[in-house]
Parts: sequence; structure tokens; C-alpha cells
Amino acid sequence: MRRYGKNPDEDDIRVRPNRKGNRPRTNIRPKHEDASEGFVLTVDRGRLHVLVEDRTIIAMKARELGRKGAVVGDRVAVVGDLSGAKDTLARIVRVEERSSVLRRTADDDDPFERVVVANADQLAIVTALADPEPRPRLIDRCLVAAYDAGLEPLLVLTKSDLASPDKLLESYGALGVPYVVTSREELAAGAAAERVRERLTDRVTAFVGHSGVGKTTLVNALVERQRATGHVNAVTGRGRHTTTSALALPLPGDTGWVIDTPGVRSFGLNHVDPSRVILAFPDLVPGTEDCPRACSHDEPDCALDQWVTDGHADPQRLYSLRRLLATRERREGD
Repeated sequence: MRRYGKNPDEDDIRVRPNRKGNRPRTNIRPKHEDASEGFVLTVDRGRLHVLVEDRTIIAMKARELGRKGAVVGDRVAVVGDLSGAKDTLARIVRVEERSSVLRRTADDDDPFERVVVANADQLAIVTALADPEPRPRLIDRCLVAAYDAGLEPLLVLTKSDLASPDKLLESYGALGVPYVVTSREELAAGAAAERVRERLTDRVTAFVGHSGVGKTTLVNALVERQRATGHVNAVTGRGRHTTTSALALPLPGDTGWVIDTPGVRSFGLNHVDPSRVILAFPDLVPGTEDCPRACSHDEPDCALDQWVTDGHADPQRLYSLRRLLATRERREGD
């Protein structure tokens, strides 16, 4: 039986009444052209602390954003009460395009990636030289995540008064990763923070590291603000999680931003595309032109072996690339 007549615009077409009395849904969303620009400082149980001009406001995600969320470092458009007064709440109606996204998964078998921070320029990997012992596998994984996200890595080695950094630095020499070595005495005197701060000028830098390496203590010295710090368990060698949420903090004089992230004990790389990691090795990229399709760059037919044999690149660079790519196949601690 034909439901409607030949003309779909006939007046006798039945329309189901809206019993709730509200307006029908539409796919047309408001543009909010008068929205103000904001910078997400932290996220706390669905409430976002957003910097708008010179004040911090509390906002929530608008329903029209759907499943798209905002994370620390995001630049957003906000409407509503932007006074920052107590008990006021604004709405985030748009998340601007991101220049970079640092991601991680819970482990290598987890298909669900988590955005750690958005729009960062640099990833500072903080590692203690002792108490707790350095974990090269975790450093490698953080480097891979940085290269995949298009961030410049910075290696920050703490507690040099307890152990020498030479052996660890030697293993990363071929990568050319910039580094800063600090001691507890230098940190207390302020000299260490000043040296690290020089590397952060005019940048948004995310700090990551294993619990107990002194990451938050360093951040406190950099931004002249106190976040809670913990201690290292003498039996397990593990630190206590004192930073429970990522927080963006301005450097003195508004010369840059530091984003302190919770301490990590694993850094899953399920999301990483190996073809993006090699972009951090510009001297090796031309050698991949003759590689077989979908080459993992660690197989018998890989053209990079001949590229290095012909003298176009340092063999240590190829070794370093393959070591980083192999971290996706080996679990931390293996």
C-alpha cells in the first residue's frame, strides 16, 4: 500500500506530533561566531579550567560537540559566563584544529588510544639516573611517541649526584636528542631549573616520566608553584603518583608553557605508525624509496641496509631507528 501520493510535498502527508512540546532536532548547529578564545589548563571530572584572556574560568563541553572532547593544551571557543566568578559555568562549543597530539595506549594490545596533551611543541622525558634506576625501554617508547606526534624530544636526567649519566647518554648519542643533566643540589639552588628553562622558552613543553624521578619537583622549580610531591619506595623502587591530572602552567614572564602530566609506569604504542617515526631520521628517509611496500624497515629486503652500506648515513642511526621501532614489539622490562 502506498503511504503517500505521487507528490511528496502534498499537504495531506501525515506528520507525527511532538508530544514533548520541544523543538524538533536539527543537524544545523550554531556557529558561535562571537565565542571567546580559551586555552585548556586542566580537566577535572568533566569540568575544564580554561584560560580566557587573563582569568581562569570553569567550563563544560557543549552537547553539540558530541563525543569530541577537549584535553589540556587545546585551544577552544567558549560562550556563556566568562567572568570567572565563583559558581559560574561556561560552555566549550568548539575545539580548534590541533597542531600536534601526543597519544598513548594503556599497553600495546589496547586499541583505545588516549590523548595526553594537545598542541605541544616539545616532549621533555624526565629520567632519574638512580633511585629509581633509569628505564631505557620507557625512554625509547616516549621517544617513539614524540616522533609520531611531531614533537621535539628533550631528555632531562635528574639525580646525577647519585650516578653518572655517561652510559645512558652514549646509547642516545646517535639520535642527537638534546639533553640537560641535573643534580639534587643544583635543583635546590635553582641552577638546574634555569638551565632547563632555557630549553623551554617560547614553547609548549609536556613533561613525562616514571613516578619518583623528580618530574614534579622540577616543574615546581620552573614555574615557581608548588604541586604535591612524593617519595620513592625503598623496597620496590617505585614512586608514588602525586600528580593525578595534567596541568598547564605558565613560565615566569609568560615565556612559555609547561604541562605536568601524571607519572607513568607504561607507555603503550599500539597507535603508532612506523612510517611517521622514520620522519625523525631525515638522513634515512631518502633510502626508503626502494623499500618494498609496507616495509617495517627491519626485514631482509629493507633498502636502508644498502643505503647505509653505500655511505649515505651512519650505521648507528639505522640501528637506533630499528631499536625504537622494535619497542612496539617488546614490552617494557623485557
